[in-house]
Amino acid sequence: MQTLKLSVLFCWLAIFSCAEKPALNAEKNNWKKTNAEKLKWMTLEDAEAGLQKQRRPILIDLYTDWCGWCKAMDKKTYNNKDVKAYVEEKFYPVKFDAEGHKTITWNGKTYNFNERHKTHDFAIYLTKGELSYPTTVIIPVDGEPQAIPGFLAPNEFELIAKYFGEGKYGKISFPEYEKSFKSKW
Repeated sequence: MQTLKLSVLFCWLAIFSCAEKPALNAEKNNWKKTNAEKLKWMTLEDAEAGLQKQRRPILIDLYTDWCGWCKAMDKKTYNNKDVKAYVEEKFYPVKFDAEGHKTITWNGKTYNFNERHKTHDFAIYLTKGELSYPTTVIIPVDGEPQAIPGFLAPNEFELIAKYFGEGKYGKISFPEYEKSFKSKW
């Protein structure tokens, strides 16, 4: 009797493990499809050069390699099709490693890795020294960097991105904009 129960159990496991394989394969294919549609990030130098051609805000994803929330924001927010389309249309998107060692020049000033703080001086400049990861930094046309710390879900990101992307920054207050905002995502 016990042999019969074990045989039934193994048959049941075999049937259901086979039944799940197509779902797993479909999930893998969806992952590949999502990754094929990733946001196209540019270098800071390319964004600065782009400003000479078309004036639009720069959006900087300030991250570190060890930051779990940075990876979550990449996966859930920046891979969202609406976020991707909007950012690529309205901003110069830049991904910047806050702990990178590459020397960069921005607006005629040179920034280096800061050994004392174990972070890049450009990250310190962007956040006014209030480092947090991830941080979304938006540099409006002819404006100063605006740092928004923390993970932003697509709906939270939409509100902030559209405030800058639609040219409302500096014209109306954010709380006033937020009251009249209607999400389209």
